[in-house]
Amino acid sequence: MTDTRSTGTGRASFARLTEALCLRPLLRTFRKVMNRFERFPEPHGEAELRYLDGEFRIVRPGSFVRCAVTGQSIPLDDLRYWSVDLQEAYASPEAVQTRMQERGRPVP
Repeated sequence: MTDTRSTGTGRASFARLTEALCLRPLLRTFRKVMNRFERFPEPHGEAELRYLDGEFRIVRPGSFVRCAVTGQSIPLDDLRYWSVDLQEAYASPEAVQTRMQERGRPVP
């Protein structure tokens, strides 16, 4: 029986095996951590939203929505006014007031 540890090839394969066994779990963990902080490019274009009470859900990603009254683009970070009943976004309180008057609803 020969001892492969004493030959050069045996040591190299043993080192490779040790490296593979010890570092693979570490590399897997490192990859998961790296992917957690990756930033994906933000989609450009008009988003499609579902307006709810006090929040909205993104149906189709995008960076802005259009005001239903003025047609002006509203960045999603600046979106403050919308109608749950009409599923429309508004750029300002004045746009909300205009839409309510058009619909014949009393403005508070």
